[in-house]
Amino acid sequence: MRPIAGLLLALSLAAQVPERDARNTDIPNTDTHFSPRAYPTRAAWEAKKAQLRRQILFAAGLYPLPDKDPLQSTVFGRLERDGYSIEKVYLETLPGFYLGGNLYRPLGQTGPFPAVAKAHGHWAYGRLEEQPLASAHTLAVNLARSGYVVFSYDMLGNNDTLQTPHVFGGPVEQLWSFSPFGLQLWNSIRVIDFLESLPAVDPNRIAVTGASGGGTQTFSVAAVDDRVRYAAPVNMVSAIMQGGCRCENAAGLRIDTFNVEFAAMMAPRPLLLVSSTQDWTRNTPSEEFPAVREIYALYDAAVQVETVQIDAPHNYNRESREAVYRFLAKHAQGRQDAASIAESEAPVERLQDLLVFHARPLPPNALDYAGLFDQWKRASQRQSSATSDPAAIRERLQLAIKAEWPGKVASSSQDRKIRLSRPGAGDSVPALWFPGNGAPVLVAHPEGAQAAANLPKVREWLAAKRPVLLIDAFQTGSAAAPRDRAHEHFLTFNLTDDANRVQDILTALSFLNAARKTRIELAGFDKAAVWALFAAAIAPVEVDLAADLAAFRGADDDFVRQFFIPGIQRAGGLAAALKLTEGRRSRP
Repeated sequence: MRPIAGLLLALSLAAQVPERDARNTDIPNTDTHFSPRAYPTRAAWEAKKAQLRRQILFAAGLYPLPDKDPLQSTVFGRLERDGYSIEKVYLETLPGFYLGGNLYRPLGQTGPFPAVAKAHGHWAYGRLEEQPLASAHTLAVNLARSGYVVFSYDMLGNNDTLQTPHVFGGPVEQLWSFSPFGLQLWNSIRVIDFLESLPAVDPNRIAVTGASGGGTQTFSVAAVDDRVRYAAPVNMVSAIMQGGCRCENAAGLRIDTFNVEFAAMMAPRPLLLVSSTQDWTRNTPSEEFPAVREIYALYDAAVQVETVQIDAPHNYNRESREAVYRFLAKHAQGRQDAASIAESEAPVERLQDLLVFHARPLPPNALDYAGLFDQWKRASQRQSSATSDPAAIRERLQLAIKAEWPGKVASSSQDRKIRLSRPGAGDSVPALWFPGNGAPVLVAHPEGAQAAANLPKVREWLAAKRPVLLIDAFQTGSAAAPRDRAHEHFLTFNLTDDANRVQDILTALSFLNAARKTRIELAGFDKAAVWALFAAAIAPVEVDLAADLAAFRGADDDFVRQFFIPGIQRAGGLAAALKLTEGRRSRP
């Protein structure tokens, strides 16, 4: 066996390690201009798509999916009009949580019919908006007359769906992945359940459409639910703006990705991208559409994605709606006259005839916000406690922390000072290296490598000539640097400091593991004990963990103050990490 110092030098080769850590300087946000990636093969894209699906669902708090209780739907208040009917509907999408909407059905026609889930955007009257730039009612009427069953449903905090505000959530909610984005995505999934349950609906012909924030709901549910056979997101798929509302953003949602990739997850199912010349979709025909079409081409299905641009402000106006009618008629109905379809007028209804809870109370089991959040937490805890498979537990923690085990680690060295980096990641982890004999020790300290070097236990290891690697984990010691966290949706696109610290420990572990195939001792001191615990929990190699958690007991407040990682409680929290490191822990 070669000496570890020699192997470390050999591993360094001529690798280029940046002096500055890109995690402090390359900080994407919702207004970043993203560039599409090229995927050379269908297999490469399918692997990425599977990873993105897990990422979307976990960010939404839906991985694994909550238990689906039998869907309780209440349909009433039928209005019959010329060629269609309208009914009021409320769905119990979670126990004690109700989604309101209107169901439009064809009259005088024989099914089974294709169905359309209609999500609305951020207009003042939501699904009841009636103006030249947007009318969900007019779209639903025209589709129903043409032989579709349409369910037009609320965003959170709109019209009849008022048990939560439209925007909510702070650090504690983020620990549990409880967010407007997640609840709206769950509602959309349950809307598909509802449409499937209707006897007159053909479950193999379900479409989703919506504009603006409804466009985000459209491509999000289409990305994670294969029952969506046709999708038409309107004025939302963009490389230059990813969504301005918190209902379109969740912590961890767009780490190393953006909405164009989410939309492309629809491939090879038929997809229509409707854009505007006067908003953030102005480049769609020349930039976003070609990128999505390249993904479709991997399936030999480039003809299944289409684009239409409307010269108008941000909208779901008549021209945009007519583009959707024609797209759906072509794909969902196989109509030969699809290109000639035009919109007809739709009589305006009184608001009280469409509002579900007008002069009608919520069901007696309806929860308030606090009750809903408490129920969400308890359901998450039940799922976690019911999981005994280490691989499943580890996967959930990895999805929360978003740390990887690097296949390769680049390094540069100058005397005892070295830097580590994952090729292509742009990160830079300063460290002090003390070569020696025997099993190596990796040390993390909240004040960095120099502070660790002065600890009695570390001096003891050095005196014994053990190989010792002391790292400046992210934002500690010499790695401390300015980092702009001011953007409202920072956590949608960027990892927390603590998540990056776990990554740096894994990077250093991988570096040592490649140099000598032997068990490594990982020691975390003070607050770094928690970093070390979670790194050891998700590492694919066994380490001997020395970590005194002191007063850290895994309560929400502990995580907010000492180890803030969105989704960590949803993933099982401290109990999950302890389970994965059982039998390998000691105090340093």
